[in-house]
Amino acid sequence: MNIPVRKAAALGLLGAALVGCGGAAGSGAPTADAPKAPIAGASVGVLPPSASTGAAARPKPGAEPAAAPTMAPGPNGLTPVYTRRAANSPKGAEKVVALTFDADMTADQGPRAARGERFDNPELIATLRRLEVDATVFMTGRWAEEYPDQAKAIGGDPRFEIANHSYSHHAFASPCYGLPSVAGPDMAADVQRAFDAFRDAGALNVVPYFRFPGGCYDDAALRALGPAGVTAVQWDVVSGDAFAKDADAVAEQVLDGVRPGSLVVMHCTRSAAPVTERAIRRIVPELRARGYRFVKVSDLMRG
Repeated sequence: MNIPVRKAAALGLLGAALVGCGGAAGSGAPTADAPKAPIAGASVGVLPPSASTGAAARPKPGAEPAAAPTMAPGPNGLTPVYTRRAANSPKGAEKVVALTFDADMTADQGPRAARGERFDNPELIATLRRLEVDATVFMTGRWAEEYPDQAKAIGGDPRFEIANHSYSHHAFASPCYGLPSVAGPDMAADVQRAFDAFRDAGALNVVPYFRFPGGCYDDAALRALGPAGVTAVQWDVVSGDAFAKDADAVAEQVLDGVRPGSLVVMHCTRSAAPVTERAIRRIVPELRARGYRFVKVSDLMRG
């Protein structure tokens, strides 16, 4: 399988959005004719029959949580990639949607945080709790180091699960929106360093999912991540929340894009995604009015 460098769903706004919540877009953005991510339902991006689905039933109150399902490796051990629940799966018509939030912070942004820039968004997390929304937070290790108390609280809340967004938020394939890149031999170690940061923060409910910084990957990256044992998780709905100033525009983009089994990418970084919390206050009730239920990625994949 010869996979070119992938990019997130085809919207130019991702050139800024996926530099990470906390970094300005660089000059190395991919060309307009760069290949895009596979459409939902393609051979890469859906849960195959051979995938491990963990425990079959939802745990009873007080019981240990069911193991997070993962996908079987691809040809030659390539890391599998999941984008949404397949429409032809047993629960493909179920009105569920997974909201995911990238908690981005690069390895070199400590001085900016020290000067008062906020890469967290506790108000967003509080709103998700108040609205009783299950969600998955894709966290960089550097974010967990900067905000260990929040990482622990998010990971200890049964409504949330923490997934891996790398330690450094450096690109795993180039070009990727001007991001510095991780060398192939260092990719698995970068992912492990993030998992170590979650553990050191005391976060529980950490799942073996990984999201590529910038959404960029290729065969070499998928092969290099094989030893990490993760399932790569992308998306089929782009919120456009990064650097956005209009909460209604973000909400409308999500509401227009969601279909049964969708997986939405948003951000949990106050300085670079300032209207996300306000957008959520509109998105959640409107989707519920349409009959949708909010689930974590592990629950979406389990279906």
